[in-house]
Order: sequence, then structure tokens, then C-alpha cells
Amino acid sequence: MDSQGFVLAVTIMREAIDEFRRFQRDKEVNSQLYSKLTVRGKVQVKSSDIQVGDLIIVEKNQRIPSDMVFLRTSEKAGSCFIRTDQLDGETDWKLKVAVSCTQRLPALGDLFSISAYVYAQKPQLDIHSFEGTFTREDCDPPIHESLSIENTLWASTIVASGTVIGVVIYTGKETRSVMNTSNPKNKVGLLDLELNQLTKALFVALVALSVVMVTLQGFVGPWYRNLFRFLLLFSYIIPISLRVNLDMGKAAYGWMIMKDESIPGTVVRTSTIPEELGRLVYLLTDKTGTLTQNEMVFKRLHLGTVSYGADTMDEIQNHLRNPYSQQMQSQASGNNTSSTLPRKAQSSAPKVRKSVSSRVHEAVKAIALCHNVTPVYEPRAGMTGEAEYTEADQDFSDGNRTYQAASPDEVALVQWTESVGLTLVSRDLTSMQLRTPSGQILTYSILQMFPFTSESKRMGVIVRDESTTEIMFYMKGADVAMSSIVQYNDWLEEECGNMAREGLRTLVVAKRALTEEQYQDFESRYSQAKLSIHDRALKVAAVVESLEREMELLCLTGVEDQLQADVRPTLEMLRNAGIKIWMLTGDKLETATCIAKSSHLVSRTQDIHIFRPVTNRGEAHLELNAFRRKHDCALVISGDSLEVCLKYYEHELVELACQCPAVVCCRCSPTQKAHIVKLLQQHAGRRTCAIGDGGNDVSMIQAADCGIGIEGKEGRQASLAADFSITQFKHIGRLLMVHGRSSYKRSAALGQFVMHRGLIISTMQAVFSSVFYFASVPLYQGFLMVGYATLYTMFPVFSLVLDQDVKPEMAMLYPELYKDLTKGRSLSFKTFLVWVLISIYQGGILMYGALLLFESEFVHVVAISFTALILTELLMVALTVRTWHWLMAVAEVLSLGCYVASLAFLNEYFDVAFITTVTFVWKVSAITVVSCLPLYVLKYLKRKLSPPSYSKLTS
Repeated sequence: MDSQGFVLAVTIMREAIDEFRRFQRDKEVNSQLYSKLTVRGKVQVKSSDIQVGDLIIVEKNQRIPSDMVFLRTSEKAGSCFIRTDQLDGETDWKLKVAVSCTQRLPALGDLFSISAYVYAQKPQLDIHSFEGTFTREDCDPPIHESLSIENTLWASTIVASGTVIGVVIYTGKETRSVMNTSNPKNKVGLLDLELNQLTKALFVALVALSVVMVTLQGFVGPWYRNLFRFLLLFSYIIPISLRVNLDMGKAAYGWMIMKDESIPGTVVRTSTIPEELGRLVYLLTDKTGTLTQNEMVFKRLHLGTVSYGADTMDEIQNHLRNPYSQQMQSQASGNNTSSTLPRKAQSSAPKVRKSVSSRVHEAVKAIALCHNVTPVYEPRAGMTGEAEYTEADQDFSDGNRTYQAASPDEVALVQWTESVGLTLVSRDLTSMQLRTPSGQILTYSILQMFPFTSESKRMGVIVRDESTTEIMFYMKGADVAMSSIVQYNDWLEEECGNMAREGLRTLVVAKRALTEEQYQDFESRYSQAKLSIHDRALKVAAVVESLEREMELLCLTGVEDQLQADVRPTLEMLRNAGIKIWMLTGDKLETATCIAKSSHLVSRTQDIHIFRPVTNRGEAHLELNAFRRKHDCALVISGDSLEVCLKYYEHELVELACQCPAVVCCRCSPTQKAHIVKLLQQHAGRRTCAIGDGGNDVSMIQAADCGIGIEGKEGRQASLAADFSITQFKHIGRLLMVHGRSSYKRSAALGQFVMHRGLIISTMQAVFSSVFYFASVPLYQGFLMVGYATLYTMFPVFSLVLDQDVKPEMAMLYPELYKDLTKGRSLSFKTFLVWVLISIYQGGILMYGALLLFESEFVHVVAISFTALILTELLMVALTVRTWHWLMAVAEVLSLGCYVASLAFLNEYFDVAFITTVTFVWKVSAITVVSCLPLYVLKYLKRKLSPPSYSKLTS
């Protein structure tokens, strides 16, 4: 029984260590310090001590510790940006607005001089909605303000600008981010489940064998007592030491993964499931920060006749220098600007093709003006508190400027115009200032802004150039929306297609000059529409559309969301390994499709079927039928449509999606991601793996059979919740192809070998008992049995964890080898039966052999058969091994040495005088040869006739 105690102790210890590590990591997050505002001033508190009703100050780039209502900010506008990629996976910043009643208070301390309260709804799952009220009671009449989602700061988001002060409304388990994560379950590997099945089979065999023995005895005397004696005698059939061996094996694999030089920084957080990495069929990945770096780079400007790429940007700089220098000369020659105006009027009369230079200039100016970006300057060091900065105190140098916008695409465009010489220097609600390459400042007043919406897919701005008083309407948007608005041309559609294939996000930029009269007419109609009560949105849109006609197409821009290092080859490798990849992202449909193409998630030849948005059962039915007709095409579906389809046609949808080579789900909420994982597990019954890097991926990682987290710059939430944490996406290839594959194959070999070890001795016991008239007498006494399971055979058997069938380089080069594993052929009832037969054959030979070569005394039977048994075991290990490792040889020699040495001490079992004779040696050798040689021959023939897939590569 001591062995069982040892088994459990090892397992408990390992689980405890895992648990303790998690505890330490949680403590690290909980002990972050925040400033809490009290009547007596600021106090530092740990994030775990924050309570509902506290006023917390959060600085720029700090994580928000709990859900708060936004009361005040240091920003003048009374609003600030926060980054929510940890919460919902969306890359754009969100604008949050402070409660105006508290934002208007003169100083920070005045928060305590008013009497007010916040009412908040009960904690909910939905991160995109909030209802509450703010009431100030100490004034007459009381001020009521309604609070919505834009007044909230959810936990796990990060402040992107300014300092914010909020009042805590939800903490701990009631915060939105925690409510969206599911409780982690204890993960059990498939291999462990399979071995459990086999152990059950062995248990049945044990009972059956004992019953057979008692029956053969003829149920004489107290037969039930004999039954129990047989059960104890044959109890070696049940491999108790299997758990210890496997647990030690798992620890060894974990250690190997962490020590692997090729994937530095990899951490194994759950040491129970390394074999799972070898059985994966579905890989569910997040997009933002996992496949992409979430950094936008401007790649291409296309003007219809010319296209500028990364290597020709300097030409644009030269073009830009020219017009501005000419402009300055012309202004110098004519004392006032009026003399230059008639010339402009004449030149615009005949439609002459403009020079490339002026077209480049127009295009860059449009990109620099048509956006929603604000340049921000950090205050100089030494300025603290909420003092109002005077303009003079601010440092307007280029090094100090950062841009803020709701979408990283826009920032990339403005940064690019700065790099070619046209810089956005300042912006407020009514005006914008640009600096030309020569250092001149151009001022534009903003007359109207039409923000980007997901319906219109475009944004526009009307500006007046202060120096020439020209009014321009600039617009940029997606090609689908813009192609009908711009003047006829023959290149836009084709070029958009080309850029999309390169994986660039495209935006079309256009302009239209307005006369003063046209603008005044527009403005009066626009203000009228904005005041209407019925169908306001429609009327406003109609007025704006009256301007969106015959616009002059300026250029097409291409921005790239840079992929993580080596994403393409890694995805290629995983696809060849037979792993189906699903991308689940919170981002927009266009972006997701674009990344799916550029990362080669969808290969170039494949069609993409975009699942149309559906809202009810009928539409879902039609769409599913349309999709069923297509073959070998990737599926792109949005979260809402998915929800509808799962409601009515869950089984059909999952079945169709599982046949797709790739699936992209966009606009997924964190809970939906986890739901998709669970669906796959139920319907496909295959092993799933989820990989992500943000807080919004935690549920998915915990729900999957095997969760991998990437330690990104978005924080460590995902990597802490995961079973394995890696530093880069490309490491996943080696983790699965090499470590996953070998862990699975080694554990399968180890498990079956341990079972064989128990079976062979039980067979010998059965033969022994049946020869001696079914006596329930043990064959080997005390120490021999203990020694057999531990000292004599443990090291060689355990050294199987060092075995490898192919070199790591080979496994990486031929990912197809991985495909074989998913069928689970290394450990199945078939292979198990083969091992059972081997055990029965060997056990029978050893026992009968010893009895045939019987010397007059019974003692010799024990000596001969036991020695032959040990030799057979050692030889069988040698037979199972595919690639020798020096430690294996050491283990074999060591075990044999231990056995020979111990013979001297085991006088009570062995007759030393007899052991040293030649007869003993030849008898043992004969028995061993008979028990092992046929197996060697069979193995050799099998490798000749039907070699396994890997041997073809190693030869």
C-alpha cells in the first residue's frame, strides 16, 4: 500500500505547486498601488483594498482597477480616451466623457464639498451598455444627470490620455471583465482518459481471472476467501505505478519545453496536459495582438497613374517642397493675395491634366486634413497638479508630439503626412493647423465634421483655408461606399483589389470645392434637418448626400496592420499538420477578412464566403442553404448572425463550419468565443486549442482543452490564465510539432509499457498457480516484488520519456507527421491488445521454461524465472526504444548492476551457490532468448514490410 501513498503524494504535490504559482501571480496583480482621494488628501491603496464608493485617481497608461463612473479629468475638454483591447479586443480607443456636474467644479477637493450620489444598475454581463443616474442634492432644484456607457470606465481598460478620477461602482466578481470570464475547470488530458479506460478493462480482466481460478479449483472449501486471495495475487495487473510514472513524465516534458532554446520564455503553467499538444485538431486564435502586432504602418499611395510604395516616399517629399516654395514666391511677387486669385480662376476654366506634383500635393493635403486626430503635447517636466497650462508652457517640438484618435489607422495616416513634410501641429473643435516643409503654418477653420459610422463607412470634413478663403469638402472612406460618389474612373476598383490582396486596408480619398453660396445653402438645409423631430437621421443623411456628388478622386491609401513575426509560415505549417484554424476576433468584418488573407489563414486560391447578416429563422435558413452549395471555401461570419444561427440551426451550422478549411468570426464577445469552443468540443469531439493575448481571450483559453497565452504588450492576463504561455505566436509551431508530438508518443509508450510490466508477472503467477493445482500461493515473496516494480526496472522504463522517433528538425520540416497523431493510433485498444498478447506470451514462456528446466528444488524455479524476467524487461525496453540516448544505456546497465549486486544479499530467496553455476546461466539465457527473439524478428519484419511514416524520413 505504500506505493499507493507515494502515487497520491506525488500527484498532490504537483497540483499544489501549480496552485501556489497561480496564487503568487494573483497577488502580484492585487498589490498594485493606486491613489485614493479622501477628505485629507491622496492616500496610496492596494488594488485589492479598493471598495465601492471610493474615489480613485488613475494616471495615464495605468490599468483601471475596478468599474467606475467617470467624474473628472485633467483634460480641458472634459473627456479622455481609454484603450479597451483587454476587454473586448477592439483596437480603436474609446472616448469617455466625465459627468459634467463634477467636471465643472473648480478644484479637485470640491468633490467632498458637494452632496451627491450615483445610482447604478445591478451588475450585468453586457460590456456595451450601462444605465445609471447622478444626482446632486445640495442645490435647488437638485441636478439629475443620466449616466450611460460613455460615463463609465470598466476595469482592465487602460487610460490613454490625461488623468481620470472616478467613483467605484463595481468591484471584484461584479466587474464587467470578471463576469465575462468563465470559471476555469480542471483540465484532464485525452491520454489520461484513454489510459483510464484501459485500466478499467484490466480491472475487469483481474476479476475474471480470479473467478476462473476459483472455478477451476471447483469451489472447494471457503472459496470466497480464495477468491480474495487470488484478487490480491493478481493485483499487479492494475498498474498503480502508472500514475507516478506519467506524472514524472509530464514534469519531465514540462522541463524540456521550458529549457528549449528555440522557444525562449515559454512557461508551462498546467503540468497535467503536455500530451494534449500532440492531439489538436482545432486551433482557435484571436486576431489583435496574436496574429497582428496592432501597429499600423502606411504602405502605399496610389494616384491612378502613379503608385508610391515604401521605397519611393522621398519622391513625395520632393513634390511637396515645390508647390509650397512656388506659392511663397508668388505671394512675394504680388504684394497682396488678390493679384493671384484671377490667375487661379483662369487656369481652372479649361480642364487641363494636372501635373503629378500638384496631384501629390492635393492628395497629401487631403489626408492631412480629413481625419479625427488630435495632436497632444506632454507638459514639461516639473508641471504637476491640475494647474491650467498656458500655451507658452507647452513644448511644441516634434519629439514631444503624440497623436490621439479613435482608430490606429487614422494615426498612421497623419504620422505619414508628417514624415513626408506636412505636419498636423494643432487642432481644436473649430480649427486645424498644418506646417509645410518650409516651416510655414497653414490654418484651416473646420466648418463641419461628418464622423465615421459603421453604416456609412466614410467620414467627411468641410474646411476653409484661412489664407485663400477657399471652402473644400474632403472625404475618405471604404471603397464600397466611395466608388459611387467619386467621378467616373477606370482604376479604383482594380487597385483596391490589388491592395486588399497584399493585405492592406484601403481608404479612398476625394474632395470637392464649394463656393460660398453653395456652402451657405448647404448649411441652412443642414441645420434645418438637424432640428427636425421625425426621421432626423434620414433627413440629415439626405442633406449630406446632396454634397457627395461627382467628387474628385484624389488617391487611394493602403495601411498595413503588421503581422507578428513569421505568422504566415507558422499558419502554413499548422495547416499542413491537419489543424483547422478558426480566427475569433472582436474587430470589424473588413479588417478581419483582410488579415485572414494577408496572414494566409485563407490561401490565395480559396474563395471566401461572407455570411450575410441574418436576424430571424427564415433568413438563417436561406443563408445556410446558400453556404451549403459552396465547396472548399472559407467562412466569414459576424457574432450576431452566428448567435441567430446557433439558436435555430446549431447542429447544421457547426457541421458545415467544421468542413471549412478556415473560419473567421468577427465582432465576437468574450463569452461568445468561449461558447464556440464548447460547441466544437461537443459536436466535433476533437481536441481544441485556444490562443490569445488579451483579457478578452481568457474565457476562450479556459474553455479549450489546451489554452495558450501570449505575453503581449497588452498585459499578462491571458498568459496567466493559460496552460502554456509563450512569448511569440511563431513558437506555437515548435510547441505542437516537436514537444506536443513527442510528449504524446512517449507517454503512450510509457503507459503501455508499465501495463505490460504488471501483466507479465500476473501471467507468470497464473501459470504457476494452475500448475500447482490452483493453489493461491504467491510466486515471489516480499522484496522481490517491490524490487521488481521499483529498483530493477523503474529507470529503464522511465527512460522512455527521452525517446524520440524523429529529430525535432524533421518534425518541423514535415508537419504531416503530426496529422497521424490525431487519429490516436499510438495508444488504442488495438495496440493495447498487442501488448497484452506479448505479456501473456512472455509470461507463459518464462514460467513454463523455468518449470521445464526444473532442478529438483523449488527454490531454483524462483531464481531462474525471476532473473529471466528482469532480463526480458530490460530487453523489451531496448526493443521499444526508437532512438538511443546515453541516459537510456546508463539506466539499463545501472539496473542490471543493481540486480546482480542484490543477488548477494537475497540469501533467503536465492541459493548463491547455485546462481554461480554454468547451468543457471545457460538456462536463464535460453528462456530469455525464447521470450524475446521472436519479438525482435517480428519487429524487424514489420519495419521492413510496413514501415511507419517517420522511418521513411529518417533513412
